[in-house]
Amino acid sequence: MYRVKAVAEMFDVSVNTIYRAIESGDLDALKLGTGKGTIRIPGEALNIYLEKCAQAAYEAFVTGDESAAEAADDAQGVQVGEVA
Repeated sequence: MYRVKAVAEMFDVSVNTIYRAIESGDLDALKLGTGKGTIRIPGEALNIYLEKCAQAAYEAFVTGDESAAEAADDAQGVQVGEVA
């Protein structure tokens, strides 16, 4: 389980980007505790999100909709790989 800040650092994006991904349903997360609680992101959810980002960037690049730089930005600068 990862904290939002740790995930943001791993992906080299802002914490707000991770919260937006969670709110949009692109990234699964768990809310622990009552009230405001705390959010934790399971490792498997990160792997799924990473694959989604990589696939979207690849498809955009292959279809010619974006340049390589834009595609890399869409993948949020993350290299495809497993997260523990």
